[in-house]
Amino acid sequence: MAEAPDQYRADNIQVLKGLEAVRKRPAMYIGDTGVKGVHHLIWELVDNCVDEAMEGHCDLIRVTLGEDGSVSVQDNGRGIPVDEHSTEKRSALEVVMTVLHAGGKFDKQNYAVSGGLHGVGLSVVNGLAAWCEVEVSSKLIDRDGRVYRQRYQRGVPESGIQVGESTDVTGTMIRFKPDDTIFETVDYSQETVAHRLRELAFLNRGLQIQLKDERNDYEETFHYEGGIEAFVNYIDEGKSQLHPPVLFGGERDGVWVEIALAYNDSYGQSVFSYVNTIHTTEGGTHETGFRTALTRCLNAYAAKNNLLKSEKFSLSGDDTREGLTSVISTKVPEPQFEGQTKEKLGNSEVRGIVESLVSEKLNEFFEENPSVVKRILQKAIEAARAREAARKARELVRRKGVLEGGGLPGKLLDCSSNEKGETEIFLVEGDSAGGSAAQGRNREFQAILPLWGKMLNVERARIDRVLSNDKLQPMIMALGANVGEDFDLEKLRYGKIIVMADADVDGSHIRSLLLTFCFRYMRPMIDDSRVYIAQPPLFLIKKGKREDYAFNEEERDSYLEEHGDNGKGVTVQRYKGLGEMNPEQLWSTTMDPETRTLLKVSHEDAMEAEHVFSMWMGDDVSPRRKFIEEHALEAEVDVSGP
Repeated sequence: MAEAPDQYRADNIQVLKGLEAVRKRPAMYIGDTGVKGVHHLIWELVDNCVDEAMEGHCDLIRVTLGEDGSVSVQDNGRGIPVDEHSTEKRSALEVVMTVLHAGGKFDKQNYAVSGGLHGVGLSVVNGLAAWCEVEVSSKLIDRDGRVYRQRYQRGVPESGIQVGESTDVTGTMIRFKPDDTIFETVDYSQETVAHRLRELAFLNRGLQIQLKDERNDYEETFHYEGGIEAFVNYIDEGKSQLHPPVLFGGERDGVWVEIALAYNDSYGQSVFSYVNTIHTTEGGTHETGFRTALTRCLNAYAAKNNLLKSEKFSLSGDDTREGLTSVISTKVPEPQFEGQTKEKLGNSEVRGIVESLVSEKLNEFFEENPSVVKRILQKAIEAARAREAARKARELVRRKGVLEGGGLPGKLLDCSSNEKGETEIFLVEGDSAGGSAAQGRNREFQAILPLWGKMLNVERARIDRVLSNDKLQPMIMALGANVGEDFDLEKLRYGKIIVMADADVDGSHIRSLLLTFCFRYMRPMIDDSRVYIAQPPLFLIKKGKREDYAFNEEERDSYLEEHGDNGKGVTVQRYKGLGEMNPEQLWSTTMDPETRTLLKVSHEDAMEAEHVFSMWMGDDVSPRRKFIEEHALEAEVDVSGP
């Protein structure tokens, strides 16, 4: 009897050896094989260097982005051991480079705390690299300080360890090039790398981190003696602080906690938490402990001093965090993260440790600084009153159908398709541009919402004003997913939200206001890559019957140089606004999915996004002036993702 083709037998069971599993399923180890994943390779190596720094063995880290697409990460730490491993019977260096879950961080003899816990960082980078080179040198390894080198191809050693010259340099250098057969992109963002290195320098007071990008001769050194106090000031640039940052910390049951916080005059909150310098973007028990203690301490102080006597409410967590910027840095010997990418801390004991320490330190600070705490409480009380006003505003706009999708704004020209993934809505500046877009669109999947008048700068407004603003209500109604803490991505009516404004200063301002609103009150849209910026042309160039478009001055000049014969026989029209384009022109240049260019709005770094929005949209003019003066000759400001 012949075997059925779908029979399941022992021979169907595969055993992946060495780093085959990493190459077969890379997303299990680095999250994805896109932009985030390729940068994660750098983070794994830098985290290892920082672990050396936290143990007091390293004070300098160098990161170099090579012209050939390679990356090198070097520290002046102890260096990876090169002597023979007792059980593996080969160099310890080769073991940590080629064996998953091999490292020096499983006991606490070499590293009391560390960000790299699973012993997979170096081996995963090696396994996902087209090639990888390692150099180590240290008097601890070799009293002559000789250099030990080894090279790998896709995780496989090319040869044994090569012993080289003596050197006074100490530490480890890893140089690699990502495998382009695995990654969708192998292009590194200088800005993304700089943001992370800056963050690590803030979190490790006194550590010097150098970044060099050989692709454009960029060099920068990050070094902050002020530590996380300086971190809070950096995030708050553009905001007016109610008081200088407060710094406190301590150690309990082997867990070390350091917290810096300051209140400012804004209406948002910015709480960034870290465990062993790893940014826990989804928070966790350490962040929960901090939030709980802060709310309880402020309510207790208010009650003790009769500050809420005339009110009919107690302060909620959101009330006590309005205008708060805080950095929570913890060092935990045995952290329990959710997944290798370490986005959330799960240790239940850490919550109690942080909560009790914060309560103790805050109560001391409140008793010693009554004028500061009263300013903070006054802001929290105003936030609570605004929360009540917002509740009434929600009830009002719900009755109008703004929040629940019960009605659509009168100016919305909807599409006919109900397939959310295929649909897109253009938020268009002005009625005339909206008219052209309406005539030029594909009615099946493209919706048009004209916007008019100057929009509210939500960076300077509470939620009650947002809900009652007649310029924002049509957009809230059209998108159908609510706002703020009630925003529900599942209810979003369109797959893409495309901001289409004039290619001039006023259009840039409109885009900035819209992006600020999306970031503050509809942020899941950005996180889910739903928000885009249309790229309309700035110039129409005619020569005879031929028409071409230029999207900036450089394209115009290049065209004229190639075709213009000193501008002879060529006319150049600069578009003052989208409304000057007829429907066919607007469709072919800006709206047709086959020919248009869209910029996807993203934020690889929430902390840096917070800093940028505060600087550009806050009340303080001086940071904006300083930025403009420093970058005036760079021609453009990139406010979007790739």
